[in-house]
Amino acid sequence: MLDSLGVTYPQYLVLSTLWEGDGQTISAIADRLALEPSTITPLMKRLEAAGFVSRQRNPADERQVQVFLTAKGRNLQHDTPCLTDALLANSGLSVAEIMALNEQVQRLRSALVDRNEPARDQ
Repeated sequence: MLDSLGVTYPQYLVLSTLWEGDGQTISAIADRLALEPSTITPLMKRLEAAGFVSRQRNPADERQVQVFLTAKGRNLQHDTPCLTDALLANSGLSVAEIMALNEQVQRLRSALVDRNEPARDQ
């Protein structure tokens, strides 16, 4: 389904994050998706080359790169409203099962993050 739209699933996740709030930094997108910024950067380059996003330095802090949707990127959101329904239908799981699975994944992620945080001085 995403192939016909010209994006991969990781690229779709990045676009979804931008649909929630345009002009986010690479770091903010990485945090939202629980990925490293170094993983997001190549996705951004491909999305920019395809015309879905543009990257600009933050005028207030030149170290930060902000990502903005282009008209093509905003229009793609209107082409994907049924994607969630299609993914649900193809998963073979009920909504309750997906919600339970999501809860388990969130608990696992939290446990891994907590375990990998450096010990704090007390």
